[in-house]
Amino acid sequence: MKVYDAMIKDVSAIFEDETVEEFVINCIRKMRSGFPVVDEYFRVVGYISESDIINSALPSYFSLLQSASFIPDTHQFVRRIGEIKDEPVSKFMVTPPIVVHPEDTAIHAADLLIKKKLKAIPVVDDDHRLLGVFTRINLIHVSLEGKMNNK
Repeated sequence: MKVYDAMIKDVSAIFEDETVEEFVINCIRKMRSGFPVVDEYFRVVGYISESDIINSALPSYFSLLQSASFIPDTHQFVRRIGEIKDEPVSKFMVTPPIVVHPEDTAIHAADLLIKKKLKAIPVVDDDHRLLGVFTRINLIHVSLEGKMNNK
């Protein structure tokens, strides 16, 4: 099976000059945890997720969560989110983005999702323009239907 057969063709994205606050609002409205970041030509230039924002607000948060003695400082987190809310997402996005192409195999995309611990991978054309996304739920769905190994 090819990525094209399993991808979400919803090309929701966020532009690199949009703010962190706009990103958060889009995540809530579309019930997503992240978006491909695109330039004015809809070329994928990065990826941003809620984890990137949390890491920016509290850089050691995820590692501290594993400590039994960690007590989160919510005031520090709220203050820092307030400080970065008007910053462009390009400041916090992951670059270069990990992407796949529609003709790649779903197994290849699944391998990237698992090995890189990603929730979604942008699907791009030869000019790096966004066509859709391949997500973990797509992986689960094609696996349940037994389509993963089909060519």
